[in-house]
Amino acid sequence: MASAALKINQLEKLTGELENTGLMPVLFLGHGSPMNAIEENEFVAGFRKAGQSLPRPRAILCISAHWETKGTYVTAMENPPTIHDFGGFPQALFEVRYPAPGSPELAIQTQALVHKADIGLDQQWGLDHGAWSVIKHLYPMADVPVIEMSLDYSQPPRYHFELAAELASLRKKGVLIIGSGNMVHNLRMLAWDKLNTAGFGFDWALEASGKMKEYILNGDYGRLIDFRSQGRAFDLAIPTPEHYLPLLYTLGLRQADEPISLFNDQPVAGSLTMTSLSIGHHLF
Repeated sequence: MASAALKINQLEKLTGELENTGLMPVLFLGHGSPMNAIEENEFVAGFRKAGQSLPRPRAILCISAHWETKGTYVTAMENPPTIHDFGGFPQALFEVRYPAPGSPELAIQTQALVHKADIGLDQQWGLDHGAWSVIKHLYPMADVPVIEMSLDYSQPPRYHFELAAELASLRKKGVLIIGSGNMVHNLRMLAWDKLNTAGFGFDWALEASGKMKEYILNGDYGRLIDFRSQGRAFDLAIPTPEHYLPLLYTLGLRQADEPISLFNDQPVAGSLTMTSLSIGHHLF
């Protein structure tokens, strides 16, 4: 009973603090290599420019490709740790910390909003590089609270698209919702010798990217949800779904006729695209 009362009190506190605002944009960020956290390149410049253009959020909810679970969870700790969920990179990358606060209150409100699934409150995860490596360029002072939502690997694509729609009211509370992944993401086929060749993409990657962008801009979300029926180029572009699914969350939050802006729209090393998008806000 005490725990339930605490949850209600926390939810009432958040509802009081987060009064209605204008409708916040929604982002999908192609995060690419973790090295984007410490390198200076055109993609980092794009993230930084986006952060300067966006209305300042009261909090961030990030759906990252790098947190897959059975069931759906949100981080609910006061101070989420910076997770270095990778190997083989320079020590300087492992030394990066992004000490943004968490928001147990926002986690509880997110849990209360979703009826499609039972959302668990997680005290163990933190911020993985799908979140911090890009958010640090949007808000370098780490002064905006951040929570993460996991991807339930046992669910079909439409589940993720429809779950996103239940989060829509957070946009009216000053919450910036970010999906972080990559639309085209096939690491096994990377052309390592072209890693520093700007704009190089294999034919199948360019084909898949072009069709994805066409469907996004035309509002043809059915084909994007049913990505396994779109042919060989899509199969190569999405060998596993975790980097693609955050895009469906972003699109599931779009309201009718909201503008979509593409940025960082470049292939990298043949089999990866950094294409990012903003919904509801013209960035540049």
